[in-house]
Amino acid sequence: SLMTPVDIKPDSSFESFLTEMEPLITHQEERLIFETRHQRKDGSTYPVEVHLQPSSYRGRKVYVAIILDITARKQAEKEKKELQEQLQQAQKMEAIGTLAGGIAHDFNNILGVILGYIEMSQLQLDTGKDIRKNLEQISQATNRAVELVKQILTFSRKADHLLHPLNPQLITKEALKMLRSSLPSSVELQERIDPQCPPIMADPTNIHQVVLNLCTNAFHALDQEKGLIAVSLSRKELGPDEISDIDVTPGPFVELMVQDTGHGIEPEALDRIFDPYFTTKEKGKGTGLGLAVIYGIVKDCRGFIQVDSTPGQGTTFRIYIPALTEAKVSDEKKARAAELPTGRERVLVVDDEPSIVTLLTTMLNQLGYQTEGSTASLEALSIFRADPNRFDLVISDQTMPKMTGGELAREVFSIRPGLPIILCSGYSSVLKEEEVLTLGIKNFLKKPVRRETLAYAVREALDNG
Repeated sequence: SLMTPVDIKPDSSFESFLTEMEPLITHQEERLIFETRHQRKDGSTYPVEVHLQPSSYRGRKVYVAIILDITARKQAEKEKKELQEQLQQAQKMEAIGTLAGGIAHDFNNILGVILGYIEMSQLQLDTGKDIRKNLEQISQATNRAVELVKQILTFSRKADHLLHPLNPQLITKEALKMLRSSLPSSVELQERIDPQCPPIMADPTNIHQVVLNLCTNAFHALDQEKGLIAVSLSRKELGPDEISDIDVTPGPFVELMVQDTGHGIEPEALDRIFDPYFTTKEKGKGTGLGLAVIYGIVKDCRGFIQVDSTPGQGTTFRIYIPALTEAKVSDEKKARAAELPTGRERVLVVDDEPSIVTLLTTMLNQLGYQTEGSTASLEALSIFRADPNRFDLVISDQTMPKMTGGELAREVFSIRPGLPIILCSGYSSVLKEEEVLTLGIKNFLKKPVRRETLAYAVREALDNG
C-alpha cells in the first residue's frame, strides 16, 4: 500500500494536511517552507523542515517535498539559548554586585558623617555647647541617603520626575560644599559659579546628583588622589551648530562644566560611558549607574551632554540645560518658615518598626494630636475593634508581617467605612499609589516621612474625611 504524508505526521489528519496545502493548491504561494514533526518506524518523533512546491511528472501535476532532519539544528539552538540565558544571568549578577559595591561605598560615607557628628554632639552636650550645626550636617547627610535610595528605585522603575523652576547655582554650591569636606587636601577644587545664572526646569535632587556624580568620577580619575577638579556654572547662548542633540532647540542654556586633570577616557570606552553598568572603576568605587543616571536626568530636563577627553590629560564634561527666560522660583526658606497645621484629634499609628512608631507619635504629639502606637497590624486591629469610635485617623505602614497596611485598611473600612487612613511605604511592589487611593485611603506617604509632610497630610485627611 502507498504511504501518504499523514502516515509519518503524528499530529496530522488528512483534513489538516489539505488545509496546510491550500496556499499551494489555490496558487496563493509558489512554495511552502514550514517546520513540523515526523515519526520513525519505532514510533519516536523528530523535528523536520519541509520544503514543498508544485511540479510536473509525465504531464501530471505533482508536489515535490524536500524534508530535512533538523534535530541537530534544534539541539544547537536550544544550547545557544541556554548559554545566552546563562550569560545574561552572569551579567545580571555582575551588575548587581557592582551596584551593591557602589551603594555600600556611598552609604558608608554617609553613615560615617552621621555617626561622626552624633559622637561630636554627645561630647558637646556634656560641655553645654551648641550642637545645631552638627544637626544640620546630620540632616544633610541623611537627606543624601534618602535620595540615594530614591535614585536606585527611580532608575530601576524609570519613573518620571517632577520638574520645577529652580536656581542651579544654589544647589551646585550645596553639592560642592558637601564634596569639599570629603576630598583629601591633595585635591584642588576650583569653583566658578556665576551668581546671575538664569533658572532652569529641573528636580533639585537630580541636579545635586549630577554635580556629585560628575565630581566623584573626576576624583576617581585623578592619579594617586592628586590633581585639580574645576567646576563652573554659567549662561551660554547656543546656536544650531553648537548643539549635538537633534531633539534640543537653540537658545539660552545653563552650562555646568566639570573638568579634571586625571587619566582621561580611552577612545574605545568613550562611546560606552553612558551605558548602564559600564564602568572602568575598581569594584566598590562606583555603581556603574552614575553616568547612565546623569544622561537620563539631563534628557528629562530637555538638555544634552558633551564630553571631551584625552588619555593622560584629563576629561571635561559639559552639561547643557535650557534656561528659563521668565520664571518665578519658589523661596523654599519662606515655605519652611510657615507655621505647620496642628490639631487635637486621636490618631492610631501602626508600624512593625518600633523606632518609627516612636518617631511618628512624637511628631504628632508635638503638633497637638493624641496618639496611640502599635507595632503589629493584628494588635492594631484588635485595639480598633475594641472601640471603633476611639480614633479619628489611622496611619499605617504598608509592608508588615501577617497583615499588610492595605489589608488592615480593608478590615478597618468594613468596621467603620470612611474613616480617614494614611498609608506609608518605603517601596511596595504589591500595592501601588493608584490602588491605595481607589481603596478609599486618603493619602499615600513615601518613607521617610518628614515632619512638614506629615503635618499637612494628617490635616488634609482629617479635614476632608
